[in-house]
Amino acid sequence: MDAFPLNLESHARRVALALAGAVALASAAATPAQAAMNFCAAPALQSSERTHADPGVKALVADAQAHLNDPPHALPQLRTAHAPPHPNADDASTVAEKDFELMRNAALAWRATGDDRYLKFVDRTLAAWVKTYQPSFNPIDETRLDGLILAYDMTGSALPVATRNATIAFLRKLANGYVADIDAQTRPLNSSFSNTLQSHRVKLIAMAAFTLDDRKLINVAQQLFIAQIGANIDKNGAPLDFAERDAMRDVTHDLQPLVMAALAARRHNRNWLRVKSPSGATLQGALDWLAPYATGDKTHEEFVPATAPSDPARSATGLPGFNGDWTPQDAAELFYLAARLDARYQPIALRLTPAPPPWLAVCLPLPAR
Repeated sequence: MDAFPLNLESHARRVALALAGAVALASAAATPAQAAMNFCAAPALQSSERTHADPGVKALVADAQAHLNDPPHALPQLRTAHAPPHPNADDASTVAEKDFELMRNAALAWRATGDDRYLKFVDRTLAAWVKTYQPSFNPIDETRLDGLILAYDMTGSALPVATRNATIAFLRKLANGYVADIDAQTRPLNSSFSNTLQSHRVKLIAMAAFTLDDRKLINVAQQLFIAQIGANIDKNGAPLDFAERDAMRDVTHDLQPLVMAALAARRHNRNWLRVKSPSGATLQGALDWLAPYATGDKTHEEFVPATAPSDPARSATGLPGFNGDWTPQDAAELFYLAARLDARYQPIALRLTPAPPPWLAVCLPLPAR
């Protein structure tokens, strides 16, 4: 006689658990997605490790701490495509976009130390930007938004709901706007939609897609990445920007956003370094093409002949990078980033400079295996 009540109780408990599970699933479905890319490994440091931390870690944390009380400089628009001293430069934009680097560094400092002061800085600055800024879909003006994306990627699950939801909406608007802009172009795409400008568009779309964990947008990003590899890199590995402007400076600026996109994809077990376009071109081929110039085995005189209308004016001002032989050290960050995709690039990076930028030393401290 006792068995029935026990079975009934067990059944009731199972029903209750099932209902609780259903409620949890419903709540999860109603809650906006949180950051999912996890671009940076950035493990937390133990107390004993902080004392003996890598110099790059110490430098980044010290820099983040120095800016903890800085107010946000959020603007509704950025205009940095032409840096000073050009007449159409916007000095306020140049100052304001530094917030993206500060957010990224503060997020890394929070991940490394667990100090909530850094998280509060990210929350305050991120909220100000995503509620104020209106994307222009100019990829050069907006390329440094990758710092904002990385800051959210590392902190999203710990941010207040209001900041998280506003950031999700902002990233969707940004990525979908760039996709719509590309879709609206006539085919075949002209050079401004296949040279370095397009590489920066693809980077922003890919990083937003992966941090949102939006499968449809991720697939679009991958298609755009492969199309850009095909349009941008020839069979020998030379990027279009080299053919258009005869400048290694522009080659570096072209490949670095593609490497950033590939690093975002790597966190989802997608190998964009070696993915082939229909023409057979790969990002790896372009990096291998650049490598002998980076090591100094080959040299190149920049912007001879100058092909863009702005190049002679920039050369006349004496701006670095627009006169004489290309300086291989300009590619140091590119090859440190590439080494996180393939360790073959680590010796080149070390030859260019003995340590990675502090943010990368914390974000991805070790090269790929």
